[in-house]
Amino acid sequence: MNNIYILAFESSCDETSVSIIKNGREEIATVVLSQMDIHALYGGVVPEIASRKHIENITLVIEEALNKAHMKMEEIDAIAVTYGPGLIGSLLIGVQAAKTLAYIYQKPLIPVHHIAGHIYANNLVKPLEFPLIALVVSGGHTDLIYMKEDYSFERIGGTLDDAVGEAYDKVARVIGLAYPGGPLVDAYAHKGNDTYDLPLPKDDDSYDFSFSGLKSAVINVVHNEEQRGNKIIPENMATSFQNRVVEILTKKTMRALKEYHVHNLIVAGGVSANKGLREKLEKLCEKEGINLTVPAIRYCTDNAAMIGAAGYYAYLLGRSAGLELNAKASDILK
Repeated sequence: MNNIYILAFESSCDETSVSIIKNGREEIATVVLSQMDIHALYGGVVPEIASRKHIENITLVIEEALNKAHMKMEEIDAIAVTYGPGLIGSLLIGVQAAKTLAYIYQKPLIPVHHIAGHIYANNLVKPLEFPLIALVVSGGHTDLIYMKEDYSFERIGGTLDDAVGEAYDKVARVIGLAYPGGPLVDAYAHKGNDTYDLPLPKDDDSYDFSFSGLKSAVINVVHNEEQRGNKIIPENMATSFQNRVVEILTKKTMRALKEYHVHNLIVAGGVSANKGLREKLEKLCEKEGINLTVPAIRYCTDNAAMIGAAGYYAYLLGRSAGLELNAKASDILK
């Protein structure tokens, strides 16, 4: 079989990224231009600013990726792009750029769901083994996905409100940490003690999650302590919060593996970089004989390499779109 080169675009939030992936597994070149420093000034991503920056950056990132790979568009077999979910203004920039190149160079246009991209980031580490359970944890998503084969997605559970990464950022703000708060809460959690009485969120027999109540509990504890004239110890609050999050995520994930008779687990999304979550899953999987795969840190956050990896398998299955392809702010993985 001839080698297949996918040119991929990712612009669902505040990273402008273009990548070239060979055969779904080999990263030839990836460029990621982050806007994190800009949005940190506002304490979170500002959609209008994000989309404007994507417009400024997209052609530069395309050119740099091709130059890094020492390739020309004529050598590309197909173009993959994140069409959703995400910030609609940001998504539109990537989709329009991908459609333009597909039209000019007469290349197949492959639409890729953002969560599928996160899942296939693990394929850049080692080939996915099926059946598997994927725990997708990020700023916008918290999902448990069952896969019996390539590009077969069954969502068996997910968050009913806040995504886990969103909860991390909100808790970070409450305890006085900067944006993005997730990595800082994780770092603080390894320095503190579990001293605050916080609930274990949605501890039931479903595979769904809910983090708004836990977030509210943190806010209430902070408020009550301030009313009493006491200072919150950020390290201890981070530890207490993270322990509850990690416990419920791992508890439901391990139950899903058992009930679905699956021995392969992958973790995906920005929160898969969380050291506390990784450590707990490694211990549990070793104990239960589960094959655990986590992406390299550079593939945890949004990047086009993961879109290229997923796009390759969509391409093999003949999943292409016409120039009527549009961005979708919300969409169910299927």
